Formats: sequence, C-alpha cells, structure tokens
Amino acid sequence: MGNSEVRWFRVAAVAEAISWTGLLIGMVFKYLVVRDQIGVQIFGPIHGVVFLIYLALSVLVWRRQPWSVPVGVLAVLAGIPPYGTVVFERWATRTGRLVDTGATQPVAG
Repeated sequence: MGNSEVRWFRVAAVAEAISWTGLLIGMVFKYLVVRDQIGVQIFGPIHGVVFLIYLALSVLVWRRQPWSVPVGVLAVLAGIPPYGTVVFERWATRTGRLVDTGATQPVAG
C-alpha cells in the first residue's frame, strides 16, 4: 500500500479529534458560558467536513490494508465518539493493523 494513504488517514484521525475539541468548546460556550452560537457555527461545519474525510479515508485504508470486517467497521465507528479516531489509529498502529510501507526504518549500526 502506498504510504500516502496511511499518512493521510493518520492526519485525518488527529484532525477529526481536534475538530471535536473545537465543537465541544463551542457547545460549552453556547450552552453554559455566553449562550452564543458562534463557536458551533464555526466548528460544526469544520467538524462535519473533517468527519466525512475521515470516513472516506477509513474505507480507502480498509480496502488496502488487510483488515477484517470487524476492524474496518471499528475504524468507521471510531469517528462517532470524541477522540475515538485517535484511539483507533494508535491501536491499529500498535497492533500492526495500520502499516505504512513507505516509512523509513532505522538502520542498525
């Protein structure tokens, strides 16, 4: 698999978590602090777009990595709870399910 898909998947996983943070902060301000919708109006669409990008990349990577159906479904569902994308990405990397074939390997010296 090309390394760019894995890299973009990782970027999307982190970006999705960051956009969740912005949306959650916007909701705190909307409902608890100033009762103003501006934070939600800004971060809602941003989060929506980043979420859709994460979903598309999840399906792309699922098709190109040797993921079972449960792992692929878990990747897609990880976009629903806040920060689930980062948890999934770290788990998939740690367990060898997300492999960047173009990554530079350290040279033993």
